[in-house]
Amino acid sequence: MTQRARPQEKVDRAPVSAWAVGLALFAAVMMIMAGVFGAIAGFVAILENDLYLIRGDYAFKWDVTTWGWIHLVLGLVVVAAGVAVFTGQAWARAVGMALAVLSAIANFMFLPYYPVWSMVIIALDVAVIWGLAKYSHRAASGGTWD
Repeated sequence: MTQRARPQEKVDRAPVSAWAVGLALFAAVMMIMAGVFGAIAGFVAILENDLYLIRGDYAFKWDVTTWGWIHLVLGLVVVAAGVAVFTGQAWARAVGMALAVLSAIANFMFLPYYPVWSMVIIALDVAVIWGLAKYSHRAASGGTWD
């Protein structure tokens, strides 16, 4: 009797945790939103230099155009990192957290120019940091949470 060759069976892989995937997607979406919002704020500051007015005395009195370039560049980099989180790049988690911290610091320093906007972006940055910190590769590969 001859044995029929069986097609190669799929290697059993542990199921992906829905929580891990959900947190990664949440963080990626928040990064893209915060990055786009920051880029828009930066673009507006570059085009309309007199739109943002400083309120009160503040230690970080830089030119609004300078702030515009900072927010535009940082926002675009955050968007790119958010897309990398979507694609599952290993480096994107650490880079995303570092960029969210930088974005929160930049928006804290931008508070006197546009306080409500800055607080919204800081809140989005905190959500990104939480989502990326809570997500773990071990959980995504079927292990337990860290």
